[in-house]
Amino acid sequence: MSSTDPQTAGPDVLVRRAVPEDAADCAEVVIAARRGAGRAFPPPVHTVEEDRAFFAGRVCDHEVWVAEIAGEVVGHLDLDGHWVHSLYVHPRAQARGVGAALLDLAKACRPEGFGLWVFSTNEGARAFYRRQGLLELETTDGSANEEKAPDVRMVWPGPDPLAFLRHQIDLVDEELAAVVNRRVALTAAVQAVKDTPGHAGRDPEREAEIAARLASRTPGLDASDWTPVVHRLVETGLDVAERRRR
Repeated sequence: MSSTDPQTAGPDVLVRRAVPEDAADCAEVVIAARRGAGRAFPPPVHTVEEDRAFFAGRVCDHEVWVAEIAGEVVGHLDLDGHWVHSLYVHPRAQARGVGAALLDLAKACRPEGFGLWVFSTNEGARAFYRRQGLLELETTDGSANEEKAPDVRMVWPGPDPLAFLRHQIDLVDEELAAVVNRRVALTAAVQAVKDTPGHAGRDPEREAEIAARLASRTPGLDASDWTPVVHRLVETGLDVAERRRR
């Protein structure tokens, strides 16, 4: 599919690549959609002027598409690598197939799969994405987004979900290896400054506190899920410390 040719998405919806002149309309679609969603969105952290400036830059420098009805821009899709950075439909054009048309375009442009983030409170969007074949992978506490609001990572796994999800696992495993290596090294290092080092100096209360703290950051896991993980990490770190002393 050409990245510039317009795509007919329905009897009255036209999807095309955005041009710089669309920047103001894209910003208005996003602003109106967020306002119209009410409590589904957390309070905004940017002014309207900041949002307009941001989307003006995105339209000029990124892969942005718009949906039109009767020549009016009513939908906005921003693709950023293998992520849907944003997808919004103006409230007055909702329930007319605009969102589905933009998402179908994302699938055509990224046939190997893609991901996106949606706020946990935005039940309408989550239900829409599920109907369109997206999977909910993880729920966060929101500490990584600007709004500090819990969100959900969703993915469209493409025609080979097993391969897509295994690739996602491989990517996480790369991050996990670095984090576990660092955690084990710290556990080993702290033994040199403890009154009672090694396995004899384990502190069950502290390990329980760590499990509870980790659970507070992971809505899908509670302290009982984290307890054996913490136990194994500490145990491994102590084993490493013992090997270093030999």
